[in-house]
Amino acid sequence: MRIAQRFTTRVAASSLVAAAAFALVGVQAAGQTASAATPQKAAATVDCTAANTKLTVEDVSRPINTLLLTATNTGTKPCNLYGAPYLAAGAGAQAPVPWLDSSKPQAVVTLAPGESGYAGIGTSSPDGDDGHIAKTLGVDFSNKNLNGSLGKGATLKLPDGGVYFNSANFVTYWQSDVYDALFG
Repeated sequence: MRIAQRFTTRVAASSLVAAAAFALVGVQAAGQTASAATPQKAAATVDCTAANTKLTVEDVSRPINTLLLTATNTGTKPCNLYGAPYLAAGAGAQAPVPWLDSSKPQAVVTLAPGESGYAGIGTSSPDGDDGHIAKTLGVDFSNKNLNGSLGKGATLKLPDGGVYFNSANFVTYWQSDVYDALFG
């Protein structure tokens, strides 16, 4: 009889410990659910424009006839680079440099303060026609709907006093990685 009582007491004690553990887990889970239900304040983002980014353009050795456009967030808030830049090759450019559809990323490129985004610019190919030397590059940022530009644009001097552009030119969508902008 004593053995049966000890066994019953141990089972009851074990059941109490298990019940307490499950109750604690339930309280922790309820706390997590409550905190998950409370919206966390996301860092506010703004649109990347010429006012809050520094733009540079440089010649790269590979691939040939390619420039690298870099936009660095100089602001205090994260900014979004939408689509691709609107580019005008030269002061009297009649048409914008076309966007390379195959380079479209899966998401908008968001730059934290100090981070950079990149676009590759193919300037010419042997298959192109109607070439000219451009000394400047007009750059405008695309709006969220990809149907116009944001704010005032910027004009950059092209390397080596000018770059040859022809009808085969293109610009990639903004990328968060240099490699994707040049070879993606």
